[in-house]
Amino acid sequence: MDFIFMLTRQDRTVPDCLAVLEEIVPLGLRHIGFKDVGVDAQTLHLLNQRIKALGAVSYLEVVATSPDTALHSARIGREIGVDRLLGGTQVAETLEILAGSKVDYYPFPGTPTGHPTQLGGDELQVEAHCAAFIAQGCAGVDLLAYRAFEADPLALVRAARRGVQGKTLICAGGVDSPARIAALREAGADGFTVGSAAFDGTFAPGETLTGQLKAILSCV
Repeated sequence: MDFIFMLTRQDRTVPDCLAVLEEIVPLGLRHIGFKDVGVDAQTLHLLNQRIKALGAVSYLEVVATSPDTALHSARIGREIGVDRLLGGTQVAETLEILAGSKVDYYPFPGTPTGHPTQLGGDELQVEAHCAAFIAQGCAGVDLLAYRAFEADPLALVRAARRGVQGKTLICAGGVDSPARIAALREAGADGFTVGSAAFDGTFAPGETLTGQLKAILSCV
């Protein structure tokens, strides 16, 4: 299962993201991402370049709350050349923006709302969304499992697993303990993101950011 470290806190890219990235270089992380809010487009461009120069897969997660801004973020993702675009719900329009590029798309199933984003929707909806997204040509989905407020998070993971079948299931948000990582693995997730839990020190209390990331890596 892949650990995707997000240079984000409370669904925003941290202002010192470039400096933090340099701090964690020795860890050799293979999957690193950021959000579409918190810093300007030029910083996102530089950040993406540096992540890829390190040999890691780069991720941009869209958390913009309006259709226009979400599609604008998808355009930024294509322009700066991220490897994987996460989030958003306007699947057809986003796939059209990404057409002809090398960017893989993983939209949000269910009903995401607000910022920081919460997830509405039940198992049937999530499974149906996942199946439809894969049929449209998405590489997988980005499920906000532990942000769910209308269903059991792990039931949603299992439903998403059924819907995506052999494609990639990433779980984002609220992954703040070894127990949750183990539960996601058992339920069928292929990867998970951690941002705030590492920056806030909640994953491994008392540890530095580097210590937090080492503790997460030890789980995978």
